[in-house]
Amino acid sequence: MPALELKTVKIEKPEDMNFILGQTHFIKSVEDIYEAIMNSVPGAKFGIGFCEASGDCLVRVEGNDEELKELAKKNALAIGAGHSFIVFMRNCYPINILNAIKSLPEVCGIFCASANPVDVVIAENGQGRGIMGVIDGFVPKGIEDAKNAQCRKEFLRKIGYKLG
Repeated sequence: MPALELKTVKIEKPEDMNFILGQTHFIKSVEDIYEAIMNSVPGAKFGIGFCEASGDCLVRVEGNDEELKELAKKNALAIGAGHSFIVFMRNCYPINILNAIKSLPEVCGIFCASANPVDVVIAENGQGRGIMGVIDGFVPKGIEDAKNAQCRKEFLRKIGYKLG
């Protein structure tokens, strides 16, 4: 039995760019994810990378922005875990498209949706690679107090996510 090796792969992206990392199970996923994003936020710019786990075992790439498609291709190849996908986006946020992607019949799950620095924890053996989880952002520095809670509530109202 081949040894199991754990490693991390850092997501390479601009500091403020959001992305979604997930797992799916079918080659048509890239087209279905494309349609789900376009139907959710027609003005969104995005790139999708999908790691095929059988047959040709290629990184499949779709999107409507060449820079984001390149970013998706580069990161999907670096992760290299079968049936994983990654979406980079502009002019929208994960909250705008996540439910549409999660509702696709072939999407098995989402590992993260973030703009934070993220390391993907990968397990590799002689057969292939799998995503064990992610390290998303940083360790908490304390517990929210009343002032922090008020700032959070004001921020959500400022950006239009809660009624003022």
